[in-house]
Amino acid sequence: MNLEDEFAQYRGELVAHCYRMLGSLHDAEDAVQETYLRAWRGFADFKQRSSVKTWLYRIATRVCLNALQHSSRRMVPSALGAPGTDPNDLADSLETSWLEPFPNLLLSSDPAQVVGTRQSLRLAMVAALQHLPPRQRAVLILRDVLAWQAAEVAGLLETTTAAVNSSLQRARAEMARLAPAEDEFSEPEEPVRRALLDQFAKAFELADLVALEGLLTQDTQWEMPPTPTWFSGRDDVLRLLTTKLSPEQGLRILVETVANGQPAFALYLRGEDGIFHAHSIKVLTLTKAGVSAVMAFHKPSLFPSFGLPIDRYPQG
Repeated sequence: MNLEDEFAQYRGELVAHCYRMLGSLHDAEDAVQETYLRAWRGFADFKQRSSVKTWLYRIATRVCLNALQHSSRRMVPSALGAPGTDPNDLADSLETSWLEPFPNLLLSSDPAQVVGTRQSLRLAMVAALQHLPPRQRAVLILRDVLAWQAAEVAGLLETTTAAVNSSLQRARAEMARLAPAEDEFSEPEEPVRRALLDQFAKAFELADLVALEGLLTQDTQWEMPPTPTWFSGRDDVLRLLTTKLSPEQGLRILVETVANGQPAFALYLRGEDGIFHAHSIKVLTLTKAGVSAVMAFHKPSLFPSFGLPIDRYPQG
């Protein structure tokens, strides 16, 4: 295998690593490009004291830490304040650094790798990671996600093993406070999961609020970055949907996809030209009780990253 092919085989997992660090797909892809540039320039000095893969992760981590010196952490609406109650009083879109979804199609097709990275890429986990200081974030990811030894992390960060262990302990404590426990996001088994997604898509396309009420959990949350207003609880979420979903048929198309290891839908809305235009990527959190959260990213420019067109034309 030549060097170019060896570099290329790690691209997906490096993008995922940088995404965990940065919370942005766009920034992660830029970081991986910078990683490859540095790797090409420095390969002559690479003494192969480690594998190429470990070497690339070292470079990528340093690139991300440099980037985080000049950027604010990525946010979700629920991190900004209390939920809203009036769907007719939504705050204006806020220009801030918002968390972005991660398309699963960028990951390796190796089932073992996909399963191994799924939990660490979930939206709730990545959102919680953004609350950690950058170096603490790096320690947690390198130790608990990539399973590096403390001495390896210390060498990368130019610190001591004791400092790494102390940082890891603080990071784990903060994540335990911020992130949901594993049993809180255990999805229903197939075919219950499949039926739940099919019913949600149909109910949303038809604006069937009665059906949606039966699919949402009592404590469900609905967030819509870049709108900072968010809603918590089935009653308030249903009021939002009642206000925003026109009952007219044929206005909406949901296309199933996968983001952050979670089921997701790309929403297209029919315009006055009769064409369905990209609107948002909705990432669902499923539990055995139903849909417990929807994060609707109102950013049409995300669609190509999910292999989806910006516009869809009516069939027939």
